[in-house]
Amino acid sequence: MSTDPLALMAEVDRATERLITTAAGFDDAAVAEPSALPGWTRGHVLAHVARNADGLRNLLVWARTGVVTLQYQPGQRDREIARDADRPAAVHLADLRESTRAYAEAAEALTPEQWSTILDVPGRPQPTLYSTWRRLREVELHHVDLAAGYGPDDWPDAFAHRLLRDVVGGFDGTTPLVLRPADIGHPLEVGTGGPVVSGSACELVAWLTGRSAGVDLTVTPDGPLPNPPDWM
Repeated sequence: MSTDPLALMAEVDRATERLITTAAGFDDAAVAEPSALPGWTRGHVLAHVARNADGLRNLLVWARTGVVTLQYQPGQRDREIARDADRPAAVHLADLRESTRAYAEAAEALTPEQWSTILDVPGRPQPTLYSTWRRLREVELHHVDLAAGYGPDDWPDAFAHRLLRDVVGGFDGTTPLVLRPADIGHPLEVGTGGPVVSGSACELVAWLTGRSAGVDLTVTPDGPLPNPPDWM
């Protein structure tokens, strides 16, 4: 997965177009059906993806102008998802397209130096480029959450590999685990010791993020699949 902002934005664009294609197939009844996320309909997921584009665009504006612009104000995220979840399918689709367009325009306005700007995001200082990876992650994960035929095995390999490393890097090590992705070539350790869980990078990261039950994974020594560590 590239660290070049133009290449990463191209990945975001392709992933978003795949999600929009899925959303374009929904009628009002389909939008109101449950998603794969407990307590959320597909409308909640679509509203979240659109508002996430708005929030991450705020970070790009911050990088360009130097004016602190938070992703969300306190409580804003949940209020806006609840407000927008029950809208008709056509409104969701138009909102996705417009929020995507505005996000892409904000990205195009940045200079190379601004992509490297460190944003003092509360609790998580980060270079501007990282917000673009966060957008790609949100789009790909929540596309699966729509429960409409797009699954973890549809993720591009480069995305699955980077997501696996990103997820493992966020664990605190209190649940020891050794992950052995067959297509990466070396194990990834969480804490010290613990069972070895083997499979493809895609299968492993789908399980770790709650997008799969991990039925195709193997455990050494033989035994049940452990509960994955908490993530995000």
